Amino acid sequence: MKKNMGSADRVIRLLIAVIIGFLYYTGAISGTLAIVLLVLAGIFILTSFISFCPLYAPFGISTCKVKSKDQ
Repeated sequence: MKKNMGSADRVIRLLIAVIIGFLYYTGAISGTLAIVLLVLAGIFILTSFISFCPLYAPFGISTCKVKSKDQ
């Protein structure tokens, strides 16, 4: 797996996961919606830690900074 997520993308995903967790903890979301969002938050956390998003790969999307050959 080649990294395809930049640091800004990773931070945004982690913030969204924290917000979803907070909303669940405070009871703002519940039921099926809460379960779906918690699964999504778990996926966001996992992809943030490994810096790879499987949905980016088929489309050739990468938010990583490209290093120039001079460096």
